[in-house]
Amino acid sequence: MEASLVDPSPRKIAGMDVGPLAFGHWRFVGDDDAGADALVEAALDLGMNLHDTADVYGFDWGGEGMGHAERRLGGVLSRHPDWREQMVIVTKGGIIPGVPYDSSPTYLRKACEASLARIGVDHVDAYLIHRPDLLGHPEQVAETLLGLREEGKIGAIGVSNHTLEQTRALEALLGEAVAVTQPEFSVAELGPIRSGLFDHAMAVGTVPMAWSPLAGGRVPTGEGLPAPLVAVLDELAADRGVSRSAIAMAFVLAHPARPIAIVGSQKVERLEDAVTALGVGLTRADAYRIIEVSEGVPLP
Repeated sequence: MEASLVDPSPRKIAGMDVGPLAFGHWRFVGDDDAGADALVEAALDLGMNLHDTADVYGFDWGGEGMGHAERRLGGVLSRHPDWREQMVIVTKGGIIPGVPYDSSPTYLRKACEASLARIGVDHVDAYLIHRPDLLGHPEQVAETLLGLREEGKIGAIGVSNHTLEQTRALEALLGEAVAVTQPEFSVAELGPIRSGLFDHAMAVGTVPMAWSPLAGGRVPTGEGLPAPLVAVLDELAADRGVSRSAIAMAFVLAHPARPIAIVGSQKVERLEDAVTALGVGLTRADAYRIIEVSEGVPLP
């Protein structure tokens, strides 16, 4: 069989090795301390040393409001401070429900420092602008992020949900490439491979972190996906002896930009299933079949 496109080796963010799967905290809510500890420990044991959160996580999905997921992570670290050395922590700011976006210098600094306080750390390994502020100037964003980095409060600088041109504008004013970008990418959302985002990432050395790699839960259920896409995923899953979700996760990891897939499940068994994607044999022909049925038109 042709060599698999899936690369299970570590990626690097600001010189730090991170696994190809990250544990996403966007639904990391509730008040069960033991359950929170167990999830984080399981993720670390499975090689998910990159933990991705944001100040807005907890505003919905049964959370108590802004900062809930970060506070919950902070609680885990207060009970297990030695785990911090095993983690690469990424958080994001710039969303204010009702505004909805603010990347002004005053707000970004306030948001970053509030995140540090909730997590209970003096720095995060990467800090991302969660969504672009269409009324903000990238020069001010760049100055603020560089200032926070100089003060040792953040490590790598990144963006989330930014277009290629928004990313380039910020990079021009940073004087460097962003270290991390977070676009949505899955078998059902191929935007980054068509928009140039992944091409740019490969050209400048940015690490993509793909959010919603299982299409917001549509992959495991099959609901809301084109029937031909489900059929191809199921055929490949049966042939490889893995789940449909593992095939979809392997597709995300197969791109040469070497994305990191953010796994948002709050169930240990699903984290374990995600790891099986690292051993999936996915060929170029397999990946193109998925692309063709996802887009619904023949490739030229």
